[in-house]
Amino acid sequence: MKEDFLHYLWKFKKFDALNLKTFNGEEITIINSGQYLELAGPDFFNAQITIDNQKWAGNVEIHLKSSDWYVHHHERDEGYENVILHVVWEHDTEIFRKNNTEIPVLELNKYVDAETLHNYQSLLTPKSWIFCEKQLVEIPQFTLKNWQERLFFERLERKSKPVFDLLEQTNQNWEAVLFCLLAKNFGLNTNGEIFLKIAQSIPFSIIRKESFEVENLEALLFGTAGLLDTEKEDVYFKDLKFRYFYLLHKYQLERKIIEPVQFFKHRPDNFPTIRLSQLANLYHSQQNLFSKISSCNSHEVIYETFNVSASNYWQNHYQFDKESPKKKKLLSKSFIDLILINTIIPLQFAYAKSQGKEISEDLIQLLDEVAPEKNAILDKFSSFGIKSKNAFESQSLLQLKNEYCNKSSCLECAIGMELLKKN
Repeated sequence: MKEDFLHYLWKFKKFDALNLKTFNGEEITIINSGQYLELAGPDFFNAQITIDNQKWAGNVEIHLKSSDWYVHHHERDEGYENVILHVVWEHDTEIFRKNNTEIPVLELNKYVDAETLHNYQSLLTPKSWIFCEKQLVEIPQFTLKNWQERLFFERLERKSKPVFDLLEQTNQNWEAVLFCLLAKNFGLNTNGEIFLKIAQSIPFSIIRKESFEVENLEALLFGTAGLLDTEKEDVYFKDLKFRYFYLLHKYQLERKIIEPVQFFKHRPDNFPTIRLSQLANLYHSQQNLFSKISSCNSHEVIYETFNVSASNYWQNHYQFDKESPKKKKLLSKSFIDLILINTIIPLQFAYAKSQGKEISEDLIQLLDEVAPEKNAILDKFSSFGIKSKNAFESQSLLQLKNEYCNKSSCLECAIGMELLKKN
């Protein structure tokens, strides 16, 4: 039994509310259960009840046991002096206000039917992966679709926070924010944070000025990443190194120590050398990139915009001084889809929010036509009957697993609530 289950019972009156009595036998009528604010202080604010025909207005506190009042030290907190009813699962001790008046107690276990309790226990019985894994297929499509939409925008709200943090750091420069976000995206999970630090270390005004020569952009990115710190006989390497130190001097840039980029466990096409070159070529080929994608709702335009390749040198190299079979290193459609999901959509959401615009339907429509990601979480949902047809659905399921299932927040989840209602 968890306390949040008692919150659920009280909030939705999932008990015999017509025959309530205090532990001392006084009749209780609930006029208003109060506001469940989930803040510090009593659990429900501004409740209204009658006890033996005496009307009371105040707060309701909920615990598994009455003695939890003292375990949580509420007797020392002035904020609990206005508690008019103590709702508990088990009453094991009397609770008094500072003026020595006893706080009425409702022992809830006497009024909850066996079916409700069974549904709760069934939901929270440990399973191999998540609590409701065997019952997911029973959820009505209407409930699931509505919940997925809310989950999707919860995820976007979370993803937009780093956008606004970067906006502050870049003096409200949306182009610079996009450059940082794209750099992180190009670094994938292993090098994402390192690529972000690289992007933050180079003023975007310099990226803009030097974008007409892709070798200069590569020099800045490779040099900042520490990939030009050694000595090599490779002509291209020497040229980039010369350009890097020239640009450091030209712009009076201070060299910052950034942890080494990682090659280990990456497929060659995801080596940091290839991804940094592709990022350099993107900014060489596209001027004012933010203006182009900030309100773009066309997949064709997005795929065309990001249709870039690594530089010619990298067509037959993955690392400096090591020649490999020739292969054009274009951004793949699946990689562009990841950019769309993880950078473009969150950026569009944040930008619209900053402008006071509503673009929810546009964002859903954009992701409706994008293939879902492939990972272990989505494979598991699929095995239990919940398959993602597109990126909108897969993003909502990732939010569900990470923010609800992993935290056992079943009573805040529309699926958990639906399963508790079962008769």
